[in-house]
Amino acid sequence: MSLEVTWWGHATVTVEDSGVRVLTDPLFVARLAHLRRRRGALPPPEAARADVVLISHLHADHLHPASLARLAPGTRLVVPHGAPAAVPGLRRVAAARRLPVIELRPGEECRIAPTTEPPPADPGATTPDGASAPRALTVRAVRAAHDGRRLPYGPHRVPALGYVVHGTARTYFAGDTGLFEELPDEVGPCDLALLPVGGWGPFLGHGHLDARRAAVAAARLAPCSAVPVHYGTYWPLGLDAVRPHEFHAPGQEFERQAGLLAPGVTVHRLAHGESVRPRTRR
Repeated sequence: MSLEVTWWGHATVTVEDSGVRVLTDPLFVARLAHLRRRRGALPPPEAARADVVLISHLHADHLHPASLARLAPGTRLVVPHGAPAAVPGLRRVAAARRLPVIELRPGEECRIAPTTEPPPADPGATTPDGASAPRALTVRAVRAAHDGRRLPYGPHRVPALGYVVHGTARTYFAGDTGLFEELPDEVGPCDLALLPVGGWGPFLGHGHLDARRAAVAAARLAPCSAVPVHYGTYWPLGLDAVRPHEFHAPGQEFERQAGLLAPGVTVHRLAHGESVRPRTRR
């Protein structure tokens, strides 16, 4: 089965691999506090269809309980260890919607099969129509250099995470992170990298990647393909005229910088709601 990736905006991505639909950091609202969605239609109902949802950290634009409430009962949630204790809204939604929660620390992993897993079959088995039978994949949590608190409250006790999803391909979802020396060792070999290249305001603080730093990360990780995310979706109210290039330009700038720093990496710069089957083999 080939890998398919759909970007819904911000850090919300669907990755379909081995018959398993993985959804990252779902955010399905037109407005969040002082942020409003300035580009791209709201994701359609199908965007909430997933076998597993990966939550990278506790910030409200990544862990959004109202968006999680759109998930079907039985959808599994993979979250940083300690997230349910730190975010009562997460506990309430998980209980109300019957969403099993898996807590991971960096280095830990879990196995995810399709929600309706078929009976065990030989590795080379096919379905009656000749298609490969769905297989399980592995989700491994990796460290991220980012503030993991539920701002503006809460102690700094829940780590921010990235994830490596290993099915027919190895996909790295960075969540939010800054560059750090051990990043390639943390992630290991990967075929596709989903990299944040911007933010939701005119200035990026510590613990983020901008377009150039994301290109450096791509050079160090050396995936076959990269998809820039976390830009060009939400922007603070009243700041339309303040450094607008920081909203519009990061995806294109990442593509340019990656061409210089990581020429072996194919960059797929997607529009909101657009899908791609990225190159995963050299």
